[in-house]
Amino acid sequence: MANTSMLHVRVDDEVKAQASEALAAMGLTVSDAVRILLKRVVDDQAFPLELKVPNAQTRLAMEEARAMMRARAARFESADALLNDLEKASQQ
Repeated sequence: MANTSMLHVRVDDEVKAQASEALAAMGLTVSDAVRILLKRVVDDQAFPLELKVPNAQTRLAMEEARAMMRARAARFESADALLNDLEKASQQ
């Protein structure tokens, strides 16, 4: 068995709880996710995500999404309403 070491990371309690829940739905723990991230950095010699400063439109969309998550609200009443909106937008 390989030698292991402990890694301590400070993270907001809410972020940790939400990440733990999302990862659990994927069958992973936070530790699993960190190990995967670090393994990818080693294998690829790069950070495995593209990091960019979002433009103004993307920042507004991100804030809208965060507000909807906080309020536990959806932008559309149903999947059909979402698809109808997407169809209208693609025709413009």
